[in-house]
Amino acid sequence: MARGAAAALFALLLPLTGCADPGRPAPDRAGIQRLLDARAHALLARDEPGYLAALDPALVPAARTEFERLAPVPLADWSYRVTGVERTGPGRATARAELGYRIKGYDSGPVTGTRILDLADRGGRWYVTADRPTDGAPQQLWQQGAVRAVTGGHSLVLGVGQSPERLEEIAAAADRAVPAASGAWPSPWAGRIVVLVPASTDAMGRLLGAPASAYRGIAAVTTGEAGGGPKAPADRIIVNPEAYAGLGDFGRRFVLTHETTHVATRARTTAATPLWLSEGFADWAAYRGTGRTPTAAAPELAREIRAGKVPAALPDDKHFAFGGDADALARAYEGGWLACAMIADRWGAAELTAFYGAVGAHPGRAGAVEKALNDVLGITPEDFTARWRTYLTERLG
Repeated sequence: MARGAAAALFALLLPLTGCADPGRPAPDRAGIQRLLDARAHALLARDEPGYLAALDPALVPAARTEFERLAPVPLADWSYRVTGVERTGPGRATARAELGYRIKGYDSGPVTGTRILDLADRGGRWYVTADRPTDGAPQQLWQQGAVRAVTGGHSLVLGVGQSPERLEEIAAAADRAVPAASGAWPSPWAGRIVVLVPASTDAMGRLLGAPASAYRGIAAVTTGEAGGGPKAPADRIIVNPEAYAGLGDFGRRFVLTHETTHVATRARTTAATPLWLSEGFADWAAYRGTGRTPTAAAPELAREIRAGKVPAALPDDKHFAFGGDADALARAYEGGWLACAMIADRWGAAELTAFYGAVGAHPGRAGAVEKALNDVLGITPEDFTARWRTYLTERLG
């Protein structure tokens, strides 16, 4: 699911003249905006003195560190938008600002997040004395350590705590994943991906703003904005370095192709799209052309089928939740994949992509699958479920 990303808004000195008395008004929004614009310009110009010139001295070391960590990140834009200023006491105020950034060549729209800044009037000048994200906001990669960047033909891989060799290997796999995803999804998309590789599973959780326990054993996830248009933030594929390292060559190719397919289909993946379809299609794209047999690709579901336990219905969204029963999660993915594989086998790959797009184009979840089944495949939901159950038995029994 889509998650919004927040970047660091470093502590700022706001040089607004005046006397530090209890009656002094809060700093004006326009003045703060001008200073933030100048600060953003200094960052993009790699002007460290200009970037640090407005800092409270106590916060300079941390800001300098993040300035250095951002150097390998090819920023196309970094901007602030002040959304509110509130006086909190004599000579004190709190400002809220939206920070947006874009990576050059990858992001058509900014990744945004809200920062809260505490300001103090000291000797007639406003200083930012604290800078924090909203509660539960995810970290950015450069907040976790020194960043290495590797640019591939279709990818940008940014890592912390990773060797250059590991990042180059991931970039090579990502470059193979992009054309594989394009082959499965012929509709236009950006054809490039950003991959983030944190130092650990715990660090991955912090990037996602979620407990790391939910992602143990999950090799990678994709963040993005469902149904995003041309100006929507680009997706980020976040690799779990521990789980990914435990995979063989096939597994690594599969994972990155699966996640890249999510990026490719993002504009047509909406609230109307059930997870069995979005995850099943991504698996279908990743298995496509590999020669992997159904029993090898769906071992958990095959075990159930051979025990006479044919599922009565397609997996519900709740069956795809991370952090629960791993076998049940595997069966949900396998069931979704085989539903998509059945459409491609029985109706054709073009009809599968048309069906995916038709579901996503529906105004809401209710009735989306039913209408697409009728309009694209010419069958009812009951008929589709019955055919899917038969297909499972034929392929896995």
